[in-house]
Amino acid sequence: MRLFLIAGARPNFMKIAPIVRALRSHTDGIIDWELVHTGQHYDHKMSATFFQDLDIPEPDYFLDAGSGSHAQQTAKIMIRFEEICVKQRPDLIVVVGDVNSTLACSIVAKKIGIKVAHVEAGLRSFDRTMPEEINRIVTDAISDYLFTTEKTANDNLIKEGVPKENIHFVGHVMVDNLLYQKDRLQNIDPAEFSTYRYKQEYTRYIFLTLHRPAVVDNKESLSDIVESINRISQETPIIFPVHPRTKKMLNSFGLKLSNKILELPPLNFKESLFWWKDAIFVMTDSGGLQEETTALGIPCFTLRDNTERPITVTEGTNTIVGTKGIALWNAYRDFMTENIKKGHVPELWDGRSAERIVNILSHI
Repeated sequence: MRLFLIAGARPNFMKIAPIVRALRSHTDGIIDWELVHTGQHYDHKMSATFFQDLDIPEPDYFLDAGSGSHAQQTAKIMIRFEEICVKQRPDLIVVVGDVNSTLACSIVAKKIGIKVAHVEAGLRSFDRTMPEEINRIVTDAISDYLFTTEKTANDNLIKEGVPKENIHFVGHVMVDNLLYQKDRLQNIDPAEFSTYRYKQEYTRYIFLTLHRPAVVDNKESLSDIVESINRISQETPIIFPVHPRTKKMLNSFGLKLSNKILELPPLNFKESLFWWKDAIFVMTDSGGLQEETTALGIPCFTLRDNTERPITVTEGTNTIVGTKGIALWNAYRDFMTENIKKGHVPELWDGRSAERIVNILSHI
């Protein structure tokens, strides 16, 4: 079988990486695979070192789609991906997550008779104003193999009419990568991190990420959140790697962060993990961090009104606090009075999800 692995942005590669390692280890040449980088979020820092850190090769194909509106970006990916599909004729493509590349490549493949496997299928926020929700729904509707991270995702797919035999509950490849990188972190000198000198100064802190347009592009919402985190930082320091979009909007709205908030540049996965794994809790609007904090048992407050990852709330350490500053402050005060949510690691989040996926693929 010939297989294409599709990734469009840095987080996609982190989900693809465990599958690459499993393909190398478990297929004995049964599956011939190649890596396709759509270039959806081209990052000049995505050098050979980035792929070495993930223990994967550099991509075989780079589509250089770049940015643009959702329609422009999706169209560019579809046109360029179709060219290599027609020429190379893979038997199957594997897409991950819910970005535009996931949607675009799935549609192209399906229309020319190539099967589609979707990793992280069935997740739903039930908020169709989110572009990612549309990508998830459409991709799942046309996929042949749907690999889920939690059983509520199975339920969502069955309700949408997906045949049960097409759904495979395998756990979460993002957790595979997290545990792999956490083990590797123990064998490196932390002084190699550019932010190491700061961590020596902080023994107790909160870790914050913030980047979603629904919050950072709205002056009223962002001002409310900034007021709350500035207030919190007077009692407990906050470590804040500032996303470029967020920094731009802070400057545009004239919002100032407290001097008790340590502003860091964007961090790669390993250096970010180096920080948040030791935080007393995490505040975030990221989907991935909701899951990763649950996997390591670290309390998480999510600055969103909903989540497509409900298991992090029902079983894990995640609490949805919304986007109002007062709700964040109240959650913080509850935590500081020892009202700390206890959770457990969900079923099959054990670092072997990619092995299960590859085992299924090698028998189709």
